[in-house]
Amino acid sequence: MAEVKLQDLWKVYGGTVEAVKGVNLVCHDKEFLCLLGPSGCGKSSTLRIIAGLESATRGDLFIGGRNVTHAPPKDRDIAMVFENYALYPHLTVYDNIAMPLKVRGHSKAEIDVKVRHAAEILHMTDMLDRRTVRLSGGQKQRVGIGRAIVRNPAVFLMDEPISHLEAQLRAQMRVELKRLHLEVQATTVYVTHDQMEAMALADRIAVMNFGVLQQVGTPTELFDQPANQFVAGFIGTPPMNFLSCELAQEGEDLFAQGQGYKIALPAKTKQKLSNRGGDGLLNLGIRPLDVRVAQSPGEMTPVGAQTFVYEPQGETCQVTVQLGNQMLGIEASGDFFTQMGEPVWIGFDTSKLHLFDPKTGDNLAL
Repeated sequence: MAEVKLQDLWKVYGGTVEAVKGVNLVCHDKEFLCLLGPSGCGKSSTLRIIAGLESATRGDLFIGGRNVTHAPPKDRDIAMVFENYALYPHLTVYDNIAMPLKVRGHSKAEIDVKVRHAAEILHMTDMLDRRTVRLSGGQKQRVGIGRAIVRNPAVFLMDEPISHLEAQLRAQMRVELKRLHLEVQATTVYVTHDQMEAMALADRIAVMNFGVLQQVGTPTELFDQPANQFVAGFIGTPPMNFLSCELAQEGEDLFAQGQGYKIALPAKTKQKLSNRGGDGLLNLGIRPLDVRVAQSPGEMTPVGAQTFVYEPQGETCQVTVQLGNQMLGIEASGDFFTQMGEPVWIGFDTSKLHLFDPKTGDNLAL
């Protein structure tokens, strides 16, 4: 088992800066786990503690059931892939991949077998004799990954390995990394600030903010059932809309209403909010793809609004409308057309609504 377990892990710099705050997290054997969050959220500090490049202020770290909190990096059976490649530019691809094995005193025959096997996995067998200075950014990163593969570690640690690549190459490398994980079946902890990257690669995602673990779940769970407003706003492109609203009780019905709109809440949401009462300010969250838009009023689009920005994007278009004094983003079909200042009519998929406590950020609809 190559399970990675973080138990009440803290990292405090200089006695005052709390980079990681009481994180409890498990990356299961053979799982691809992404640590996701904005810059400064503590994800890289967490990864460096797992690698042994930073010491934990307090808490415990287990790899494969063994407490390695105070073990040096060489005794943790991990391999790390960095953002900046960390290659030897004067050496060939073969020698760069072989370096970890040479340092550990493996025989030439064993090194050759392992290097060529790694190159085959990475589709680099025809590049082994090239010097790394002549490689593209994506090829250099594959060499860095190959150098990790040959060690056959219990755990792969990857610190934003493709964040510096151009968009098209990043997309290609995501496919390569996904294929590599399925083939090698190694436990992987991957740090990124790019939520699309995390959604595409991860079995599960751990979202962090200000050193605190916000939520852990599958990409689908985080997208459909965000635990709080931070997760809801960080996951998804384009981002979730947030509208100020208040609850209003009318007979047996419960409504979320704000300037320019009034939405009847479904029975399941009403039941979850029953203990809260019928008043109080909330933040209503809904994703752009869950808002309908039309050029005339109808049963499914009863709310009037005004076009603020129209952005055609081929098969889809992005429409920003003004609803009262608030802006609302909508993802519509590519054949929909409107212009700035024109009236439009919108409607909400009430089964996809989220309601957040404005003080705690908690999702009250879960």
